[in-house]
Amino acid sequence: MSIEFLLTSLIVVASPGTGVLYTLSAGLSRGARASIIAAFGCTLGIIPHMAAAITGLAALLHTSAVAFETLKYLGVAYLLYMAWNTLKEKGGLSVEDNVAPRSAGKVIATGILVNVLNPKLSIFFFAFLPQFVSTTEPNALSKMLELSSVFMFLTFVVFVGYGIFAASIRSHVVSRPMVLTWMRRTFAGAFVMLGAKLALADR
Repeated sequence: MSIEFLLTSLIVVASPGTGVLYTLSAGLSRGARASIIAAFGCTLGIIPHMAAAITGLAALLHTSAVAFETLKYLGVAYLLYMAWNTLKEKGGLSVEDNVAPRSAGKVIATGILVNVLNPKLSIFFFAFLPQFVSTTEPNALSKMLELSSVFMFLTFVVFVGYGIFAASIRSHVVSRPMVLTWMRRTFAGAFVMLGAKLALADR
């Protein structure tokens, strides 16, 4: 496995996106355990995209305008829904003291949806993985699975790091009403911007 693949993967994973925002929010609102569960859910959300890339289904998203646009706007709608819930202090994205417990299943399901409803992720893997697997390699499939597993591991580790950091400053945030208000607005605004960016994305 090349250093180039590891460095590229780390840069991609560490770049702020919906998964990072969701994990940070989980850490701020419910602590370290919730952030780890959220990171796990976001990591699981990568599997369908990697499977699509490996099986060639990502080519359909790349060539079919209808398939791409459908999944894209589902993702946009979900991001706007998350922004609304954040702004209204509801659901799993609220940041407040004594927040009601949320089941691990719901946290994981939301984390999966965050990454599944992003067609660009499938196309990213479709373009990304082949760069590190030779077409003449006899075990190309197993190599792609290996690289995909490493990418998922890096995603989980980095997201957990983000989440634990958020959890560590939770007490400083939830005790300050004005900070809470601006945190909610910042998260909501970030989800809206990510939704707008996805809406404007082409194949």
